[in-house]
Amino acid sequence: MKIAKLVLVSLTILALIAINYLSMSLASQKQPETASEISLLSDPFLQLPTENTVNVVWFTEFKGDQPSDLILQRHLVKYGSQLKRQAIAKTTKLSRVREDPDSQLDDPPAKSFRDIWRHEAVIVGLTPNQRVPYQVESICDRQVVSSKIFTLTSQPTTETALKILLTSDHQLMPMTTANLSQVVKIVGQVDAVFFPGDLVNVPDRASEWFDDLQGGAFFPSLQGKANYKLERNGITTTYHGGEIIQHAPLFTAIGNHEVMGKVSPDRTLKQEFNQPHPRQVAQEFYRSQAAKVNPTNNSQLEADWIKNNSFNTDTYEEIFTLPQSSAGGSYYATTFGDIRLISLYVTNIWRSPSLEADAQGRYKESNAELDHPQAWGYGQHIFEPIAPGSPQYEWLNQELQSKAYQQAKYKIVMFHHPPHSLGGNIVPPYTDPQPKLYYTDDGTLQSRYYDYPLDNDYIIRDLIPLLESAGVQLAYYGHSHLWNRFQSDSGMHFLESSNVGNSYGAHVGGNKREIPTYSEQNFAATGNPNGLPPIVPNIAPLLDDSGQPLPYIASNDITVFSIFDTATGIVTSYRYDTRQPNSDAIKFDQFKLKDN
Repeated sequence: MKIAKLVLVSLTILALIAINYLSMSLASQKQPETASEISLLSDPFLQLPTENTVNVVWFTEFKGDQPSDLILQRHLVKYGSQLKRQAIAKTTKLSRVREDPDSQLDDPPAKSFRDIWRHEAVIVGLTPNQRVPYQVESICDRQVVSSKIFTLTSQPTTETALKILLTSDHQLMPMTTANLSQVVKIVGQVDAVFFPGDLVNVPDRASEWFDDLQGGAFFPSLQGKANYKLERNGITTTYHGGEIIQHAPLFTAIGNHEVMGKVSPDRTLKQEFNQPHPRQVAQEFYRSQAAKVNPTNNSQLEADWIKNNSFNTDTYEEIFTLPQSSAGGSYYATTFGDIRLISLYVTNIWRSPSLEADAQGRYKESNAELDHPQAWGYGQHIFEPIAPGSPQYEWLNQELQSKAYQQAKYKIVMFHHPPHSLGGNIVPPYTDPQPKLYYTDDGTLQSRYYDYPLDNDYIIRDLIPLLESAGVQLAYYGHSHLWNRFQSDSGMHFLESSNVGNSYGAHVGGNKREIPTYSEQNFAATGNPNGLPPIVPNIAPLLDDSGQPLPYIASNDITVFSIFDTATGIVTSYRYDTRQPNSDAIKFDQFKLKDN
């Protein structure tokens, strides 16, 4: 009798759970009726594919209900045939995302933290090259909210034909959503996205990732949920971006816009972003103030103080789950089908080239701040060393000798800063700024300039020879907001495909870079300062006013994306003229990676 009663109670509890879960699932299919009803902050996107797994990540502005008798889990992924399988998500809170009066929101707040939770589930038991449906589900206040149904797959096997989207420098720029709309329209579903940095403008501003009112935030643009209105010639066209990363894993590299600077309650988010200090400078400041700021000599407090007074990539690292190396996800290598992808942390702070007296830029400190070293910018200092002997260089040297690298059919390295470019951001050379101090007769500091010896460019002197000797076929990068490509004598290709809406032009002819005169041998006013000539597109180049083909696209009307097809080894670039919204993107250049 006791056993029968226990069985009856158990069946009753299970029935209640089933009824409650069914009612919530039905409720989730209704359209929201009130502003209080919950929603997902982002669609799901894919990360870290392995042979039999892939990670699904999404965000909400609620933590979710605590598990109880009637609510067993608060965030999960349903997948597989008829969505019968489940994977429970791990939830974490983003620690640094904020908004301030400059945020593009209905009611921008004073500078304050924003509560955003990240949910990540590992989908297991997958078969390579087989796509399965999936859907994410979150529960809050006993309401269930679900995404649409998308598809996922694990890491592809070798010899699988893949189409890889090469895109960069989105930064909520005007043509980004138009660009991504054309990717889906012309190419269809891609298999992965390679993105070498500058995803947003200010990485700690949450709305730039999720819901900026201008309509072109990072995740909506890559998920086909943007709402950007672009006006050209009196015609306004609304672009929604492309439904891409719900189905294709995203691989990124750190650009200068993934790095936040010194934390301060007295600065706006943009001012924080614009004021990083070299780590060594922060360490020196710390030593001078350690007794005051850390009287107990707490090692964690010391590390946090130095990071908060120099720079950090915390929000970037909290948002993405990337392949791990000895440095976490700041640089890494991974195999994806026939590709061995190496992502490097090669970027420095961007500063103005202005030489005006009060300018704090890449070449000088502001005259007004010469007596205040804590207010200096320290030139275009490098965030992570890449010179021989540095941890990143030594890790890369080992990776290039690894079995996984040696056996890959295609060897691609992506990083943010250009080795070859007609753009403005390739000057000055990629090396540590060398201070040049000038004093008056009485010993007063009169000016502080910075030189960057061309012979000490770490990318050209150290990185590129290492990559060429190891047989890398393609270096892919961004930063200068244009399209141009180059090829070295070894057959290695260089592609910069980052023209999505705010190009600063190509520095050829009369369009000269703003450079100082005190060290002209180190700063090229025009052309590619590192020697290789740009290659004219071989299908449909743009023409200049005299009808001559241009070896670049640097336009605020024409946007560009590139696709790497592993079946053929060909990289194809497309351009789309936003002044002709009813047209399609056209193929204008192709090149084939050399065989190993």
